Order: sequence, then structure tokens, then C-alpha cells
Amino acid sequence: MRVVVVGATGNVGTSLVSALESDPDVTSIVGVARRFPGWRPGKTEWRAADVSTADLAQIFTGADAVVHLAWLFQPTHDPVTTWRTNVTGSQRVFDAAAKAGAATLVYASSVGAYSPGPRDQAVDETWPTHGWPKAAYGREKAYVERLLDIFERDHPAVRVVRMRPGFIFKREAATEQRRIFAGPFLPRRLVRPGLVPFVPDIPGLRLQALHAEDAAEAYRLAVTRPVVGAFNIAADPVITPDVLAEILGARTVRTPAVFAKAAVAAGWHLRLVPASPELLEMALKIPLMDVSRAHDELGWHPRRTGRQALEEFFEGLYGGEGMDTPPLATEAGVKGRIKELATAVGQRA
Repeated sequence: MRVVVVGATGNVGTSLVSALESDPDVTSIVGVARRFPGWRPGKTEWRAADVSTADLAQIFTGADAVVHLAWLFQPTHDPVTTWRTNVTGSQRVFDAAAKAGAATLVYASSVGAYSPGPRDQAVDETWPTHGWPKAAYGREKAYVERLLDIFERDHPAVRVVRMRPGFIFKREAATEQRRIFAGPFLPRRLVRPGLVPFVPDIPGLRLQALHAEDAAEAYRLAVTRPVVGAFNIAADPVITPDVLAEILGARTVRTPAVFAKAAVAAGWHLRLVPASPELLEMALKIPLMDVSRAHDELGWHPRRTGRQALEEFFEGLYGGEGMDTPPLATEAGVKGRIKELATAVGQRA
């Protein structure tokens, strides 16, 4: 089996390439990314391509399966740019996969695609995927779900699988995630147990997490097993401010959501943090997911808890860890922080 992984150098992509490399049924892997990595896993050839402009059908030639992971989180101050990559680019990936004759298409959707849900129960894969319209991430994920609806109608011979994971962490992605969401002013050496004074206890804030290697295993199963449709993937337990405070050895401080949103909004408008206030608002709206279908039909069971994945993230953040790929580059010290500032926080990719 020949598998093309679009977005192969990021958080999930690197873990998926490793998982596919160890699968005897996978004979070759094509890793597609905007920039070549130094990392050289077995069975893998690299192709540099931007999903918004490249001739993807030529790259996908001979593929049995295409996995689409590529997603641009920044610049949050320029949603036209993220739309061009995330929505238009996804449409181009889907069209190219069909043109190349790929039998399987696996797409990385997200819990962020879901409409706001009930607070007292988890939702399954039939819950509406209209996103939270105020957040660019939610709008884009929801729109791509509609593109896939059309794709499935027009290409019934292609097996389509939609993966809807929770928040994905691993040690090597910590520095990248700090750059994307927290920006250059977060002192990584202070984000460790015993040094964080308190965790904001924002009413309604809860999230489901999983380790990138567990997410990658779910994607590998989606590629190699004859399943179709959508799959929620997340690990227990649900991460609440109390769990986060336990990990960091801190206390919780009750913080009204309106104050938290105002603080994030101020930081975003002042170009101090790249994460937009709408992203926090979306996090407060998304439902909890029922992952029973992934267990029962995909045969997926995470090896790490969501808490363990988050603990690894903080360890990697403190250590400035990463990998030899452009997205997962290790902490570059003061020069790296200055470069982040020079490219304008939240304004450029």
C-alpha cells in the first residue's frame, strides 16, 4: 500500500509517518509538506508542496490512500490567508485524490467542527458539524465538512473517513504549540509544576485530549481497515481546570468567562498573543465527544490518558523540545523569540 500524508511534518503527521513505517502492509509513504525536513524516516520520500498552489494530482499519482492533515493556524489576524490554505487547499487535496485514483481519503477534521452541544452528555458522530461561527477555526472546519459531503456524493467509489480528534499533544510538539497559541512572551522555564501560581477556573472550560501517537494509530487504522464515516477520538479523563491545576501543582482561581475573554482579546489586539479570543469562546462551546464508535468499529484504544499527554506537553515546553522538521523546530532561545516578534504575532504564518 502506498500512502500519501499531506502535512507530514507536524504534530500528528510525524507520528503518523512513524506508525505507517512500522506497518508491514504499507510499502511506501509520500510525505508532503511546504518545507523539507531534516528528519528521514524509512519508506518515506518527501515532496515539497503548498496545498493552495501545487500540482497535487501529480504528487498523489499511484497512491492507494491520501491522508489530509495540513492545517494553517496562523495568521489569526488574516483569516483570508487561513481560508485559502485550509478550505481552498482542502478542496484541492480532495480533487487531486480523486483525479489520482486514490481508493481511500482520510481527513483530519476536529472536535472544533461540532456545533455547541449539551453540557450534561457526550455527543456521537451524528451531532451537527456547523462549528462555532465566530471562530475562524470552527468556520473552516465546518465548511470543509460540507466539502466532504459533496465529495462523497460525487465520488462514491472513494472510501472517505473523517477523524474528529480532541486536543492533541506530545513532547516534541510543545514548542510549536507555544509559538502558535501562546506566542513569544510565555516564559517556558516558568511553566512547570510548583512555579505556576494558579490556574483560571473558567466556568464551562473542559477539553478532551490525547497523545499524538494515539491519534496516529487511529489514523493508521482508518487507512488500513475497511471503515467509512466519522470517528471521534479522545482519551479519558476530561481535562478540567482542577485536573490542570493538579498537573501544575497550582490552585484554581474562579475566573468569570467574560474576564478571561477580555484578557485574551486585549492580548490579541495588542499583538501580544497569537490566539484569538474567539478561539477561547469556541473552546467553551464545543461539546464532549462519545468515542464509542472508534473503540467498537475502528478497534482503537489509546495507550495514554489525556492527562499523560498533557503532562508530556508541559515537559516538552519546559525543555524547549521539538524535532528536525520546520514546524516542530526546537526552542531557539532569545533569537528565536525575536524572530517571532519580527514576523508579527498572529499576523503572518
